[in-house]
Amino acid sequence: MPHDRPLMGALLMIAFCVLAPLLDVCAKLAAAELPVGQITLARFVVQVALMLPVAALLRDWGHLTPRLIGLIGLRAVFLVLSTYCFIAGIAVMPIADALAIVFVEPFILLLLGYLLFGDAVGPRRIIASVIGFAGALLVIQPAFVTFGYVTLFPLGTAFLFAFYMLVTRAMASSLNPVPMQLHTAIAGVAICAPVILWAEGSGLPDLDPVMPQGVFWLWLFGVGFWATVSHMCMTYALKFATAAALAPLHYFEIVIAVALGYLVFGDFPNALTWAGIVVITASGLYVIWRERALARLAASAPGSPHPAAQPAE
Repeated sequence: MPHDRPLMGALLMIAFCVLAPLLDVCAKLAAAELPVGQITLARFVVQVALMLPVAALLRDWGHLTPRLIGLIGLRAVFLVLSTYCFIAGIAVMPIADALAIVFVEPFILLLLGYLLFGDAVGPRRIIASVIGFAGALLVIQPAFVTFGYVTLFPLGTAFLFAFYMLVTRAMASSLNPVPMQLHTAIAGVAICAPVILWAEGSGLPDLDPVMPQGVFWLWLFGVGFWATVSHMCMTYALKFATAAALAPLHYFEIVIAVALGYLVFGDFPNALTWAGIVVITASGLYVIWRERALARLAASAPGSPHPAAQPAE
């Protein structure tokens, strides 16, 4: 029923927040013995294996035009690089710390939307974004002292994932979720596999592949499995509810990441990291609230121009 759709969207988004950190846990466990590049490749290989039968069952392969093929390739490049950066980060630092830094991505997306699409961004949201970045620095600063330059990898993930979201935005109306996920994963394998083959025997610690032993096969499968299932939950959540309605729930992922990090690895954020998490979350929720308020204002004005043309506040 129509009134059940927002509830279904919310439940699927909560499912994403619970399942996505399981991908991070598997990646961190795998990184104890396996190179980051190999784990990244496994994430896409498993996704292809899982999505192929789904696409075949639905008979939905998508109508691929040259433009869409180019966008899929670009989307895969950003997703491969963002995945690599995040796994490289959590290989040595707590999952919750890395995830908190990645949560500056909405602020980056806000800025890119303004620069590339002319989206209206007023001073209040700009200030909230600056405060959110300051919160990220609270997390980065002590972590940088402990872990060094690797702490910057999650920040790279935030920037790369913002570009990934922009490309997704450009192609969302032309391709359904299942073929989009499948073709992106195939492109991801096509990008990663030659690099890993080239690096074999090179001695490069992050790329030279290692034959997994025992339970490490399970961790590699878990990376791809939880990535596929969680991202499909998010994709379909957006079919039942708007991004603005679901965005606040996304911060629940940090809570799950803290809990799993403590239960599996004994990691628990220190006081400064908690302060950074609170600042990032509060700033992000303010930006979401402000965008909702402006959208309601634009919708309530009969004959008003497109929201992007409204004065930004």
